[in-house]
Amino acid sequence: MTKVQSSVSGTPETKIITPKTGLVGVKTGKVPIEKKESAKLPNPTGWRILVLPFKMKDKTKGGIHITESTLERQQVASTCGLVLAMGPNCYDKGKFPEGPWCKKGDWVMFARYAGSRIQIDGGEVRLLNDDEVLATIENPEDIYHQY
Repeated sequence: MTKVQSSVSGTPETKIITPKTGLVGVKTGKVPIEKKESAKLPNPTGWRILVLPFKMKDKTKGGIHITESTLERQQVASTCGLVLAMGPNCYDKGKFPEGPWCKKGDWVMFARYAGSRIQIDGGEVRLLNDDEVLATIENPEDIYHQY
């Protein structure tokens, strides 16, 4: 401990000076608290596509609030979603000579029970085969979502 003259009151104050060396086993700098959300998602293999099903808004245009259970049921029954990732063998030239039907970031339509459902925090994602994509769409809100 060192006595230091206070610049405000002029009285001596006690100040603790710590050594500049770091603690053993403690990393300096920014330490990430959590992994990025995208790192938690499964990485599709082969010809599979990772799709995030569309989740409707929790409030209608008329101002009616929709319950959480209704939102979850709607997401499970959803037939459109956002392509998050694609496996390395998606839309290979032998099977799809005209090229891929969709790409990462596209909104796609698929059958109601298509793919494997994987539960994540906040809902679910689906792993679809590349030939299970029925169509691409511009805006999923344009499609009538019935559950």
